[in-house]
Amino acid sequence: MSSLTRNETAQWLKDHDHYLILTHRRPDGDTIGSAAVLCRGLRQLGKKAHVLYNGEITQKYAPLHQGLSKKTAAAGDTVICVDVASANMLPDSFRKLQERIELRIDHHGTATPFTPLELVDPQAGACADIIYDILCLLGIKLDQPMAEALYTAVSTDTGCFRYANTNAHSYLVAAACAEAGGDLYAINQAVFETNTLAKLRLQGWMVENTRFLAEGRIAVCALPLAMEQHFGVTEDDMENVSGFPRSIEGVKIAATLRQTGHGQVKMSVRAVPGYDAAAVCALFGGGGHKGAAGATIELSLEEAAAAVAKAMLELEKKS
Repeated sequence: MSSLTRNETAQWLKDHDHYLILTHRRPDGDTIGSAAVLCRGLRQLGKKAHVLYNGEITQKYAPLHQGLSKKTAAAGDTVICVDVASANMLPDSFRKLQERIELRIDHHGTATPFTPLELVDPQAGACADIIYDILCLLGIKLDQPMAEALYTAVSTDTGCFRYANTNAHSYLVAAACAEAGGDLYAINQAVFETNTLAKLRLQGWMVENTRFLAEGRIAVCALPLAMEQHFGVTEDDMENVSGFPRSIEGVKIAATLRQTGHGQVKMSVRAVPGYDAAAVCALFGGGGHKGAAGATIELSLEEAAAAVAKAMLELEKKS
C-alpha cells in the first residue's frame, strides 16, 4: 500500500482512463456526491468514467447519479472508491471487485488500508473536500450539476456545517459551489429542513424509549425493525434519525441501534468533542470519526444494546 498526496493523485488520474467509481454500503450524501462530482470531473477531462450502480441508493440521492452510473464492471475498467473506510463497507454486490480497486480516496481517521494506492486525509471535513482539491489541481471547472453534488456531499457530512469536523476549507468548498451556480437553498431545504410525518412520529417514539446513562451524558436507543415498519419510515428518513438522541440536551454521546432484517444490528454513534464515537464502534469491529461512527453487530437487538451501553460507560470512566 502506498499513500499518495493530492498532487500525486491528480497525476495518477491524468495517467489512467476508463474509471469505475465505487461507493459504500447504505450510501450517504458524501459517498454519493463525491462519486458524482469526481465522475463528472473526469469526463470533463475527456476520460471515460462511470459510477457503479449501488442498489442501496435512496430516492433522495439517486438523482445525483442520473446519467453517470452503469450496472456492471468491464474487464478494462480502472476501479477506484470514494469515502470507503474499509473493505467491509463495500456493498455485498461490490465485494467481487475488491481485489481490482486500485485507488481509494477517503477521510476516515480509522480507515483500514485495503487498496494498493490511497489518499486518506482525516483532517478533511468530508471526502468531497479532498475530491474538490484534486479537481482544482486538474484544472477542472465546476458546473451546476457538479456544484450541487459537491455541496450535497460536504453539507451532509458536516451536518450543514454544524459538526465538529467542519473547518475553514468546508466553507471554501461551499462558496465555490455557490459561485458555480449550485442551488444551495433547494438542497438545504430538501436535506435539512423537510421532515416526513413518519420521521417525526418515529422521533416521538425514540424520545420515550431512549435509555439515559451517566447522569444523562450517554444515550442508547434500540430501534426494533417492527417500529420502523409501523411508522413507515424510509432510509432517507433514517439518515438523520440516527443522530437524533445526541441532540437531546445534556447528551454527550449517543448510540442508535437498528435491526437490519438479516439477523444483524446496525449501530450509529454520534458524539461531541471530548467523546469518541469511533472508539466505541472499534470495539465492535466498526469505525469512523470521533464525532460520528458506525458498526454492524452480530447480536440480538437487546444484547447489542446492553453491550454497547456497557462499553460506552467503561470508555467514559477511562477518559
